[in-house]
Amino acid sequence: MPTGVAFRDVRGQLLDAAERVLLRDGPSALTSRAVTTEADCAKGVLHRHFAEFDAFLAELVLDRVARVEDRAAALRASAGSGTVARNLTRELLEVFDPVAVAVVGLVTSRDGLRARLREARAAGLPILTDAATALAGYLAAERELGRLSADADIDTLAPTLVGAAHMLFADRRGTPPEAEDVRRIVTTVVAGVAQEPPR
Repeated sequence: MPTGVAFRDVRGQLLDAAERVLLRDGPSALTSRAVTTEADCAKGVLHRHFAEFDAFLAELVLDRVARVEDRAAALRASAGSGTVARNLTRELLEVFDPVAVAVVGLVTSRDGLRARLREARAAGLPILTDAATALAGYLAAERELGRLSADADIDTLAPTLVGAAHMLFADRRGTPPEAEDVRRIVTTVVAGVAQEPPR
């Protein structure tokens, strides 16, 4: 292993390497040695930047959470345009990219990582909880615009959409669902409150 290689963005390279290992081999194969081997660097490089491996994994998870949070404003801004079903379908397809799905599996499989994440953020399962929060904000905006009924239960709709979509994507070795599969779930969940014809 090279030990004198200069990295421009060590953290970024290590996180990218972790994502590749996670996608290829699953959560159980994600070790510090696997990450540094994948990144083609000495094991000590990771430990120079992170106090422990769970701290590194927490950064991996929080990086994915930040991506969900970054999209939340754009999703909310899309209220009133397109259709509710189309906007929700597009967002769920983006949220549940293969890495995000694998990261959810990683979090559920590592007690130390969950403990570390509880220190860094509010309760809830990262990515899933954040996606539900983003969808709730969007759904509330659509309700204010009258495209959802005034009595639409946003606090139930948002996690229902996330949970149902996650079930479609959770089998990381299977064939990913098509957009039409996600759209069918979305239209079913919002059918009772939508004030526009589904398209």
